[in-house]
Amino acid sequence: MAFKPNYNQQRAERNRAKEQRKQEKLQRREEEVAARRAGNQTDGDQTDAEQSGQDDADAQDDAVPTDTDTKIDTNNA
Repeated sequence: MAFKPNYNQQRAERNRAKEQRKQEKLQRREEEVAARRAGNQTDGDQTDAEQSGQDDADAQDDAVPTDTDTKIDTNNA
């Protein structure tokens, strides 16, 4: 004769499997995030360097007056 089904044991096995899948998915996502962050840090350093170079150029432009800064309206004269 077959064994009587042990529903609590079956449920516990399902819950363990479910929890294991959740942990694997969480770990996989954390690894992907870490990989993206590691990739973005190198790109971010280049972007920061480019932006600081642009900021320096903008500061130099502000120090030197240009034609557009001192434009005189000659049409009304």
